[in-house]
Amino acid sequence: MDLQTAEKEVKELHQLLNQYNYEYYVLDQPSVPDAEYDRLMQKLIQLEEEFPQLKTSDSPTQRVGGQVLEMFEKVQHEIPMLSLGNAFNEQDLRDFDRRVTQAVGEDHSYVCELKIDGLAVSLRYEDGLFVQGSTRGDGTIGEDITSNLRTIRSIPLRLKENISIEVRGEVFMPKRSFEALNKLKMEREEEPFANPRNAAAGSLRQLDTKIAASRNLDIFLYSIADTAQLDVDSHSGALRFLDQLGFKTNQERRTCETIDEVIQFVQEWTEKRPQLPYEIDGLVVKVDALEQQEQLGFTAKSPRWAIAYKFPAEEVVTTLKSIELSVGRTGVVTPTAILEPVRVAGTTVQRASLHNEDLIKEKDIRIGDQVVIKKAGDIIPEVVNVLIERRTGEEIEFQMPSHCPECESELVRLEGEVALRCINPKCPAQIREGLIHFVSRDAMNIDGLGEKVISQLFAAELIQDVADIYKLKREQLLELERMGEKSVNNLLEAIEASKSNSLEKLLFGLGIRHVGAKAAKTLAMEFETMEGLANATYEQLTAINEIGDKMADSIVSYFELDEVKELLKELQDFGVNMVYTGPKAVSAEDSSSFFAGKTVVLTGKLEQLTRNEAKEAIERLGGKVAGSVSKKTHLVIAGADAGSKLAKAEELGIEVWNEEKLVEELESSN
Repeated sequence: MDLQTAEKEVKELHQLLNQYNYEYYVLDQPSVPDAEYDRLMQKLIQLEEEFPQLKTSDSPTQRVGGQVLEMFEKVQHEIPMLSLGNAFNEQDLRDFDRRVTQAVGEDHSYVCELKIDGLAVSLRYEDGLFVQGSTRGDGTIGEDITSNLRTIRSIPLRLKENISIEVRGEVFMPKRSFEALNKLKMEREEEPFANPRNAAAGSLRQLDTKIAASRNLDIFLYSIADTAQLDVDSHSGALRFLDQLGFKTNQERRTCETIDEVIQFVQEWTEKRPQLPYEIDGLVVKVDALEQQEQLGFTAKSPRWAIAYKFPAEEVVTTLKSIELSVGRTGVVTPTAILEPVRVAGTTVQRASLHNEDLIKEKDIRIGDQVVIKKAGDIIPEVVNVLIERRTGEEIEFQMPSHCPECESELVRLEGEVALRCINPKCPAQIREGLIHFVSRDAMNIDGLGEKVISQLFAAELIQDVADIYKLKREQLLELERMGEKSVNNLLEAIEASKSNSLEKLLFGLGIRHVGAKAAKTLAMEFETMEGLANATYEQLTAINEIGDKMADSIVSYFELDEVKELLKELQDFGVNMVYTGPKAVSAEDSSSFFAGKTVVLTGKLEQLTRNEAKEAIERLGGKVAGSVSKKTHLVIAGADAGSKLAKAEELGIEVWNEEKLVEELESSN
């Protein structure tokens, strides 16, 4: 066979195998026997072996795995993968509906979807070809798991349209696959997975892609990262568009006109949940209209237009053997119940938080009690109540200590707080926990400095504060248990690399009270330098959106401390970056561009720019790019095949440009 004939045959096999794959794994309606699919696949493998130049990244043969990776690269999400706020009962849902109604009025509807218990991923396609897949990670930075995602047969390697798009979904392991995997593990005398979610997550993080391929993972897609250039104006429309492109979406969804219909949907699936061939841990409720989603906006952590309803947790009974105390980085002393091991919602639980002394007294929890345990939101173990009728009289009442279990300093209860707190700044537990926080992924992200290594270094008195991390020497590290030459080299490189982190990483790592990762990013973008933030007044801080009174007070108080000033100087002397180096947001006031202060909508296909290039350029000049057309829209950029957004713009009398005029204006503004 010559190359031209082989190329034609390979192309035909691609089309056939992709179609049969889509029918089997997405539609669940196979049109040919498995034997026929296997025969064609074998034929394609043979042709690719004979003509290696014909093997492409979207070939059906690329799903079988075989690549062994050295590590997973980090991926920056251009559009963050936010988490959702939670609802645990009917009242929470009605409160959510009330907030939505106050913001957008009575005329709105919801889309209700099953909340798959799996691992959130992002898939990126360029001109219809699957080019990258990543984990959610911390929402801003994930890991590149493209090779493992290629092995999931319900993920199309090429779309039905040559479109560039980023989509989000949930990878999961079906119940049948999970049972088969655990059966195999037990036959091999290996530790079985606790639940399908852990099994799916573990499979996607295998460096050997053949292992991922053997795990029979599946996926449901649930959103498009950016709909600005698409002809959709609703979430339900976006899901239909995903269907058209060849993605697998969950068809067990419903559009509801009222919150009563939403609650009915919740009640139905609370009962029907066990019948599904995969695990769900709740339902997701989203405002349908994209224009209303934009109007509702976001909090620092989650969208205001969506909420996750969590199913009532499974409850079990076990014995509370003892109560252990731990001191966190802010000095709060937290009691933890040590339990007789028990299975709850698929995992073995041995510990449960008791939160504070008031809760222990309120529930009359005693050592030796038979207690009811559940997982809040199917995740965090907690003590629900005590079975008082089972008491024998040998149970022991618990008393919180008056002094810190770590440093013996007197514990205090600050005004308005229920927690007991150690306020000794030299308390070893606080210092150790603060160090662990400083090196964590969302903060300085120093690989190799995990909790165990930090504890070793701290116990050996090699580090007492975060600046000491940058004083560590090779010979000191080599003396630690399980620290060889390679591990030490990697750790020193990671410490050195952390010096160049953008300011928000350092700000979050410092552990300023009330300042989370999102607030740290906002502050870094606003003040740009550590010095600028350190000199900020309470009034300047509270003038920033998302920075409230408590946070502003905490920031001002923090930077007034002499020990903080000394620490920052020491870090600076070690070369730790004190400047924001991320993308800058230009305000309308600072920009003289045409786009300053204007809301722009992109629709249709652009030829000279990608969607992200156009969006970034407009935002760099002080504009805002929205996903839907409304009365607040100032300008619509219409590319080829523009649809309903263009029609709506014309109906509302909004100015419309073509791409040539956009490019011309961008060039004149630069």
